[in-house]
Amino acid sequence: MELRHLRYFQAVAEELSFSKAARRLRIAQPALSRAVQEVEHELGFRLIDRNRRTVALTDAGAVLLAEAGVIIQRLEEALRKVRRTAAGEEGELRLGYIGPPTQGFLGRLLAEFRARFPKVSVHLEERTPERVWEMVARGRLAVALTRPVPGHGERALRTLLLRREPLGVVLPDEHRYASKKSLMWKSLEREPLIILARREGVGLHDEILAACRSAGFAPRIAQSPSLMGTVLTYVQSGAGMGIATDSVAAAAMPAGLVFVPLKPEHSVPLVMAWNPDEDSPPVRAFRALAQEWLEEGKLWYHTS
Repeated sequence: MELRHLRYFQAVAEELSFSKAARRLRIAQPALSRAVQEVEHELGFRLIDRNRRTVALTDAGAVLLAEAGVIIQRLEEALRKVRRTAAGEEGELRLGYIGPPTQGFLGRLLAEFRARFPKVSVHLEERTPERVWEMVARGRLAVALTRPVPGHGERALRTLLLRREPLGVVLPDEHRYASKKSLMWKSLEREPLIILARREGVGLHDEILAACRSAGFAPRIAQSPSLMGTVLTYVQSGAGMGIATDSVAAAAMPAGLVFVPLKPEHSVPLVMAWNPDEDSPPVRAFRALAQEWLEEGKLWYHTS
């Protein structure tokens, strides 16, 4: 029995008229009659009693009408769900991210994504850049907002550059350099520095060391904690000068600290990464929204 047979039978059973059902379905009445007869022949019993004046359902026909309605409705709902999923309007988005660099925009970005695609279930994972990259490569996450990870190029993820984050120094607001518009890297030569541990952010850590080498000195690393919040706490305590990106100044700077850009400019990238083998419609929809925000300048920070 084909689905069209159920639809044809449903129309006749609801209209109790072959001619009205044929007009409703926009098919010839003889073809409709043959279709109903084929259903009855396959089942082995009559569904409709008809004569020249009346059409009536048998008891079996009444049961089939009720069941056919459920089947057709479920199928139509399933097809709508499939279409929404194909359009990125339904499904699941598993998103990994790193904290401070995304704090200034991720909540707003996700709020708009939920407004546009309310039937997509969003699951968030905050991890280190290396861990996020690995989870995307292994299919445990669908997309990530993270930093490129040196040495992981063999894991062929696709990326979109969201922005390059300039580095600067974080100081107590009473520090002698706090009122500067910018500082030269060379001025940090004799200062105790607080930088994020390499295991928690290899790209950021290595770029800081490279900037110091380019300025002609080896940094005096006083502390190398695992969290950017701890970097800021060390600075508040007077343990040294922190090195961070401008996103920290925009989104996570405690009271009593200031951010001063460092010259010449060194920066670290923030990218969106995804696995082309896991490129589902919700991922494509999220990428399109991020691209839209990127073009409209909504992913940029304002530190002043």
